[in-house]
Order: sequence, then structure tokens, then C-alpha cells
Amino acid sequence: MAVDGEIIVIETVPELRVNPINERPIQSDGQYVIYWMVSHRRVRWNYSLQHAISIAQAHQKPLIILEALRVGYRWASLRTHQFIIEGMQNNAERCQESSVIYYPYIEPHPGAGKGLLEALSQQSICVVTDEFPCFFIPRMQAAIAPRLPVALITVDSNGILPLRAGGRVFTTAASFRRHLQKTILPYMRQWPVSDPLQEELADGAVPKSILEQWPMAQLDDINTLLEGLPIDNEVKPVPFRGGSSAAEDQLSSFFKARHLRYHSDRNQVDNGSASGLSPYLHFGHLSAHEFVYRSLELCGWTEQNVAVKPNGSRTGWWGVPAHTESLLDELITWREIGYVFCFERLNDYDQFSSLPEWAQKTLQDHAQDPRPYTYTLEQLENADTHDPIWNAAQRQLRQEGRIHNYLRMLWGKKVLEWSESPQQALEHLIELNNRWAIDGRNPNSYSGIFWTLGRFDRAWGPERPIFGKIRFMSSDSTKRKLKLSTYLNKFGAI
Repeated sequence: MAVDGEIIVIETVPELRVNPINERPIQSDGQYVIYWMVSHRRVRWNYSLQHAISIAQAHQKPLIILEALRVGYRWASLRTHQFIIEGMQNNAERCQESSVIYYPYIEPHPGAGKGLLEALSQQSICVVTDEFPCFFIPRMQAAIAPRLPVALITVDSNGILPLRAGGRVFTTAASFRRHLQKTILPYMRQWPVSDPLQEELADGAVPKSILEQWPMAQLDDINTLLEGLPIDNEVKPVPFRGGSSAAEDQLSSFFKARHLRYHSDRNQVDNGSASGLSPYLHFGHLSAHEFVYRSLELCGWTEQNVAVKPNGSRTGWWGVPAHTESLLDELITWREIGYVFCFERLNDYDQFSSLPEWAQKTLQDHAQDPRPYTYTLEQLENADTHDPIWNAAQRQLRQEGRIHNYLRMLWGKKVLEWSESPQQALEHLIELNNRWAIDGRNPNSYSGIFWTLGRFDRAWGPERPIFGKIRFMSSDSTKRKLKLSTYLNKFGAI
């Protein structure tokens, strides 16, 4: 296992990760290469940036990184905007010390950014962008691809397994583990360059005509940038910073203070050992490659540690300590099964119809079961239920943009129990999660929502009212299993 750190060489990005999505050519006589940064919002450990730099070097041209932030999309809020802009600040600082041209643009009103990429691409060689199998990004890229005069190339820097190496939908974590155990090792030999900005590129600048119509964002004062934007002002910023610097600090903190307890204490609420890195992975401020690499580096892992026979088991295959094995199962198996699912089911990953047939049937069989309690979306948003644990989890979501890992599962199960139908439960869960969760609108968060309804799970017994054969969870069992006093004191009744 090796990453190019000391020797500064731009290596070829694996072909399976590079996907042209229009039929336009690379224009060798263009003035610059564009990297349109949309989801891998970082300048380290980033295959997209690495590929864009290699093209710029091959043609001896400048590279412009365009990182734009729209306002006209669903669930745009102060919370997401501030987190992204804090990341833009980091990117601007790091690019300032390199030969790359960084161009941040923040849309002041819906539609203001329309035409920017098309205009900028007129003088370009090609446009490289990030592949992300979720939310509005695939539709946006597909819509703009035929309008560009040059090649639009997506690059997959989402996870250890390339999206196209999945090949199908996996119905359970065990089936995906078996696939990983058979196929993952070659990809463990392929790592993005850790710091591609050290490469020297030709000098250049964003054309003045572009900047006159779409001014470069001045990132020094976030409050001024956010003031008056037509976004959801009720969803306030989270109490922690976004950006690559904050992600790196959180990664270091995790390895120093909680990593060795991860396998035993991850599900504990008071004094737990969760990494806290999901928001940074979602916005691309942290690379999954770096996270995995650092984890394996700490325990001295080599391929010789790996068990010979793939068996789908979550323990005993990697040949690493229990805390690292548990982390890898979350970071690779559970995170990437969601990415592969969204990639393979791009048109309906967020629909009830994407649930396994057994789950749809059992939920429909029990759709008319009496509900002891039902709550409206407004009551749920306001944490106005009879259940103090659920209310505390919802208050944490509103205040911090996240819910403790174990309580998130209970949170979803109770929404199913308290909704008039399973379809309504799904609508409410998606709305609550995507509006309030800082790491919402992500394949991994859709996995969590749909797991509540049976995705990646199996049928359970005994068959219960409302749930049918869906796995059941209760607040009473959660009280017995977890220490909650500190959590409830912090997020309990106001």
C-alpha cells in the first residue's frame, strides 16, 4: 500500500473512474482546462482534480477550478451554504499557494448562474467534473452536457470501490461484503495523489468578460455573503465548521481519542466513539481514500493480512484489529453499498418502489393497521411527540444537523410507526433528513432512511402490527441498552 507523497508525479487516474458524458472532443487549441467542482469539494486526495491537472499538463495549459454554489435547489439553507462556503475558504487558501486558478461563484438569486459554465467553456480544452450518484447533480450534468462545445468528463472519487465495479444492486450488506472481498484488493493499490497542487501549471486567468457577468465571490465575510439569499433561513448553521481544514482536525481527533474504542463504543450515546466525519465525507471536504489509508497505515496493514476465502463476514477478513475492522465495515461496506445502489437505481433510489419486494409486501399488508399515535410533519419537525428519546434526537438534528448513529435508527423506525402509511413515513423521513441533516441528500443517508423500511435488511419475526416483517426497534429497549442521561439532559424537554 503506497501513496505518492514525497515524489511528486501525477499518475493516470484509473480508467474505470473516468466517464465522458457527451460526444464533444477535447479541443487542443483551447486556452485552459476547467475543473467544475460540484461534490468532491477538496484539493487533496481527489481523482477529479488529479485528472484535470494531467490534461492541463499534457496540453501545457492553465487549470481553472470553478466551484459554484447555487441557491435554486431544494433544501438550500443557511446550514448547507455556510458549511460549503467554509470549505470554499479552505480551497481558496490552498490554491493561492499553487499555480491553479480558483474561481468561486455564489449565486445571489435563482438562475443568476445560468450560462456561466457554458460561457467559460467556450475557450476551454475540456471540462472535468465530479461524478456523484445522487440528488440533483446527475440531472444537472446530463442537462448541460449537450450544451457544451467541449468534452464533459465525470470522474469518480467517491469511494474505494469505483461505482462501475459494483455491476449490480446488492440487497444485503453480506452480499456486498462478498463482492468486496472478491474484488476490492486491486483498488487498494490505487490511491489518489495526496497533494496534486504541487504540480506546476501554465499561468492564466479567468476571462474578464466572465468575471464582469459572474463576479468572483469574496469569501472573507460569510455573514455578508449569506445575507439576503433566498434560502431556508430557519435551518441555522451547525455549531462546527465545514471545510478540509476542519475535516483534517476532526480526523486527527478521532484517531487520537476515539479510534481504539470504535468497535465497542460506536453505538454508545454518552461518551461514544463515533468519528463525526460524515458531513465532511458528504460535501467532499474529506476523501474516503484518505480516511481508509490513514486507518490502515496506523495498524501496518498489508495485503498479506487478508483472509484467503471471501465469506461475507464483517469480521476476520481484513486481518486488522477489531476497531479498524469495524471502521472499515462502516466506511467501505455500509457507505459504499449506498453509493452503488444509487448509481444502479439512479431514477428511483428515493422511491418506495425501490424497496425489496418482501418489504413492500409486508408494509402494504399492514398499511391499514391501527396506529396508536400519528403525527404530522410539522409536529415531527418541532419534536412534538409523546416520546422523550425521539424528541431529543429530533432536537439534536435541528440544532447540530446530525443524530447519534444508534438513535438515528430508532428515530426512523418511530416515524414509520407514527405515520398514516409507509409511503407517508418515507416522505416525512426524506423531508426531515434532507432539510435538517448536514449530511443529508447523500447516498449514505438514503441508505439509513430506507433501511428503516427494509432496504439492505432481511425479513424478521415475529410479525408485528404496522411493521410486519420489518425489523422492530423500541424506545424502551433503547433505554435499557444505552446510557442516555447526558444526552437527554442536553437535548431533552426545553
